[in-house]
Amino acid sequence: MAEESENPGEEIGKVTHYFTNIGVAVIKLSGDLKVGDKIKVKGATSDFTQDVDSMQIEHDKIEEAKAGQDIGMKVKDHAREGDIVYKI
Repeated sequence: MAEESENPGEEIGKVTHYFTNIGVAVIKLSGDLKVGDKIKVKGATSDFTQDVDSMQIEHDKIEEAKAGQDIGMKVKDHAREGDIVYKI
């Protein structure tokens, strides 16, 4: 189990903004992500895992996103700018 916490998976993005009032994180992707994937958000004080239920780009719902895109995603816990997003 110790190995899993040291290597949470493939790094696929970074949180660039978090909207507290609606619980949405903006993530700059460095890898591909699609609905149904499982992610882990990890930072100085953030550490949670969730399934990707939906994503948006410019308020349009999308099923998958590619590296280089900025996506909005509802997250179950508070995320912070600079948090790393992993696909697990």
